[in-house]
Amino acid sequence: MDTVIKCKAAVAWEPNKPLVIEEIEVAPPEANEIRIKIVATALCHTDLYHLLESMQPQGFPTVLGHEGAGIVESVGPGVSEYQQGDKVIPLFISQCRQCHFCKSPRSNQSRHDAMAPPTSRFTCKGKELLQFVGTSTFSEYTVVNEMAVAKIDPMAPLDKVCLLGCGICTGYGAAVNTAKVEPGSTCAVFGLGAVGMAAVMGCKAAGAKRIIGIDINPEKFEKAKVFGATDFVNPKDHDKPISQVLIEMTKWGVDFSLECVGNVSVMRSALESCVQGYGVSVIVGWTDLRDIAIRPNQLISGRTWKGSTFGGFKGRDAVPQMVKVYMDKKLMLDEFITHHMTLDQINDAIELMKQSKWYIHIPIQPPFRIYEQEYMPIFFFAPQYPDGAECCSRIRPL
Repeated sequence: MDTVIKCKAAVAWEPNKPLVIEEIEVAPPEANEIRIKIVATALCHTDLYHLLESMQPQGFPTVLGHEGAGIVESVGPGVSEYQQGDKVIPLFISQCRQCHFCKSPRSNQSRHDAMAPPTSRFTCKGKELLQFVGTSTFSEYTVVNEMAVAKIDPMAPLDKVCLLGCGICTGYGAAVNTAKVEPGSTCAVFGLGAVGMAAVMGCKAAGAKRIIGIDINPEKFEKAKVFGATDFVNPKDHDKPISQVLIEMTKWGVDFSLECVGNVSVMRSALESCVQGYGVSVIVGWTDLRDIAIRPNQLISGRTWKGSTFGGFKGRDAVPQMVKVYMDKKLMLDEFITHHMTLDQINDAIELMKQSKWYIHIPIQPPFRIYEQEYMPIFFFAPQYPDGAECCSRIRPL
């Protein structure tokens, strides 16, 4: 369709200010673009990080959101893989399938940054709104480049599989793809938020024998058992470095550690918790505010330090597979849901995230029209952790 659509969106006009529910205009898709009716979305810590912590005024005004699912409303010229009515998940990492990185089995990066600034299809009150990481799912409609869209099973429940747009794939894939957790191994997951719980789930799927969850909130431990954690450590219960605690628990250190907090001190602890010679530590949590300080001998002694984005998944190829694994009841998503709120309460949800001791996603449920039928989409949010930071190769079912 070549018409401009007016719809509701949660607009971030400036840093560190409440979001505002506005009527915005969404332009038609241009060449190789898709306009999507967002049915379900999720707020993860990266959205809050951009809003509250990064303090980058050049990134505003914007429409946040990057963990969503919806239905194709229209396509631009040159689009052949998608058509009106397809169920899709927008992706914050493109997969053009043509560049050096997309063709390499060693990376899920792409040389193309779809819908990057200054590209935008949003306006409000005569001003252009920036699109956030190419997706901007806190809007009833969004426009995404076809390189950053995964077409999924038409029977998939969008209010559940939207979680695969970021957090669940990020944690799960960090274990099975990036760390390559081995059967019978011992793993440590730092931070038992949504991403950390998904990492625990990935460790279990990969066959880990012992999975140690580390968090300063013991209320999370019981739920972590559901995803596969076997042991727990609360750093507040110890007067020694957590790395030393883990070494004493395991005799030599863990085989694999996954840092799901986004805190440079925790990143260092996660590395130092690994066994010398072959231990692997993966940085999953996001931050760009501070540098990491580490003694070179921690790496010279044989440990491996790796980073992971979106769990190493090539989104267009892997996300449909992950949806299938969920549909086959071999992947948990429903267990990540705790709260229901309305879109008008989005700022209350943000405050709840900042203060919450919960570990998982908070749904937000604004009714709006889709194809002339009333539909009740669910909006999910992953809570921020007490310290202020969020504590396609192989797909292995649980």
